[in-house]
Amino acid sequence: MAIPEAGTSAEIVYRADCPSRPILDQIADKWSMMVLAVLNEPRRFNEIKRRLEGVTQRVLTQTLRRLERNGMIVRRVLPTSPVGVQYSLTPLGESLREPFGRLYDWTVDNADEIQRHQMEYDRRDQS
Repeated sequence: MAIPEAGTSAEIVYRADCPSRPILDQIADKWSMMVLAVLNEPRRFNEIKRRLEGVTQRVLTQTLRRLERNGMIVRRVLPTSPVGVQYSLTPLGESLREPFGRLYDWTVDNADEIQRHQMEYDRRDQS
């Protein structure tokens, strides 16, 4: 990731009114990342909910709406009885799979070290 140099016009990313901030807030949260990972193929709402242990129906609905609004996923009403809904990635959403995959791999690779640091910090903080 390129970090803007101090004093450059690219430094706008640090400003509160930078347009990238709400987008990052909306796509880089835990549930959005997990939904994008689960949508490696089109899935129905309840299938997504079953795969994402711990997500509430309300939070999943909000997450799906936010991702749809941002153009990351598409919602398709299925001609079934009762009516079903299926979600799938758009090309824009698909383009996030690779960078999110790298972030996920980094997280898994470094989880033990991070947990060691957390425990060490917590021990120091309690002293």
